[in-house]
Amino acid sequence: MNVQSLNLKISAVLAIACFALLPPECTSKMFTRCQLAKELLRHDFPRSYLSNWVCLVENESSRSTSKVMQLPNQSVSYGLFQINSKNWCRKGRKGGICNIKCEDFLNDEISDDSRCAMQIFNRHGFQAWPGWVNKCRGRSLPDVSRC
Repeated sequence: MNVQSLNLKISAVLAIACFALLPPECTSKMFTRCQLAKELLRHDFPRSYLSNWVCLVENESSRSTSKVMQLPNQSVSYGLFQINSKNWCRKGRKGGICNIKCEDFLNDEISDDSRCAMQIFNRHGFQAWPGWVNKCRGRSLPDVSRC
């Protein structure tokens, strides 16, 4: 076996081992529409606004908890709800209005994401999210009645 193929095998084994050793809270999730609707209800989102929240998440993060978006103003939006680092969280340490590390929005546990999203909603409504404004407001919303 030559050195190059040995290095490739060692790299592959290390990558698999590192991934396998990640704690569950480091994993991300891609929700289906119904999984998302059920999860939002579980986190006390009101059923009357459920279609709006699903539409918002679909247009902000494509239902992925791991989405990170660098914006032109040098701020970064994180996770399912694309919560922005400018006001709501701080990169690398707790902070912002939600008093949380932005990276905490990138795992599949959405309790903290949900609390912060509700804080944003209570202050600014759905208008705080460009995805909702541009793709959901005044438009046909996702049907989650069968979820």
